Amino acid sequence: MSNFQGIPLSVLDTVPVWHGSSATESVRGALDLAVAVERLGYRRYWVAEHHNQPGVAATAPAILIGHLAGRTSRLRIGSGGVMLPNHPPLVVAEQFGTLEALYPGRIDLGIGRAPGTDPATARALRRATGPNAAAEFPAHLQELLDYFGLAQAGSGHGGIQALPADENEVPVWVLGSSGESAQLAGRLGAGYAFAHHFNPSATVASLDIYRRSFRPSAQFAQPYAVVAAVGIAADTQEHAEFLAGPLGVAFALSLRGINRPFPSAAMAAEIQVPVSSDEATMMQQVLGPQLIGSPEQLKQQLEALVDATGLDELMLHTMIQDPAERVRSYELFAELLGSASREPAVVAQAAETA
Repeated sequence: MSNFQGIPLSVLDTVPVWHGSSATESVRGALDLAVAVERLGYRRYWVAEHHNQPGVAATAPAILIGHLAGRTSRLRIGSGGVMLPNHPPLVVAEQFGTLEALYPGRIDLGIGRAPGTDPATARALRRATGPNAAAEFPAHLQELLDYFGLAQAGSGHGGIQALPADENEVPVWVLGSSGESAQLAGRLGAGYAFAHHFNPSATVASLDIYRRSFRPSAQFAQPYAVVAAVGIAADTQEHAEFLAGPLGVAFALSLRGINRPFPSAAMAAEIQVPVSSDEATMMQQVLGPQLIGSPEQLKQQLEALVDATGLDELMLHTMIQDPAERVRSYELFAELLGSASREPAVVAQAAETA
């Protein structure tokens, strides 16, 4: 039995917008994708928060989470994550407390410290944008925990109640890509979701810091680490690499400060973005350790990732335009890890069912 057999699988969805499509279509497609991965036995479906990025439609996670939870019955739905500098902690607590009241036992709250956008848009969001924004994140996170009745000794906010958050327990996760976020998650006794898809060179060290820093809390008696990685599976290695083509093009364009809807895989195969040798090395360092391939290649990649990290759960970031190919990728991962259900994972037509 492989070391990755039985590890829970989850989904991270940035709700990508593709060339020739619209953000509206992407949002509606997320509803159908959640239904499909629930049938495959996936544990969680988290949506991101980004702003003013033409290739990303995940801008209002709390609203989307409510609709995703309403369309599914077992899947845990959450944020991957709410970018706390953009929101008053009280409002976040009220929103997610309400979601938990409506869908008890099925809501996760992942919290990040980046604004998820450019400085001008961050200012338009009317929250902290100055040099102290990142430094204030631990205090804002503690304030959020307080509203859920998870206060540590000496904290508290003058008797302010965040109804119905104080009546409902929502697991709080710290999202991060560095040792700093890992240490904070451990100190607070929170779950930790590491962005391997963003900074794979820091994955092992950050998870080690998290585990060494961990203090048991009311929510987590022991450390629990989710690793979010790019996951693109196909029946052949060649086709998997073809499907992953848009990621490389988007990465190269982002190095030029260009953000646009993602090209299709066919378009990406024809696009040549000039990059320097240093940029090519950087791209390889980020994309090389991701999970892209046929089942045979993925077995080796998964074994290496699990051996190195000791992850408790794998969260897949799967950027594939065609809904059927995207679901097929999730299906192949579910078969590899032994979490595939017997239900057919058929994607409905979003326009007919949204």
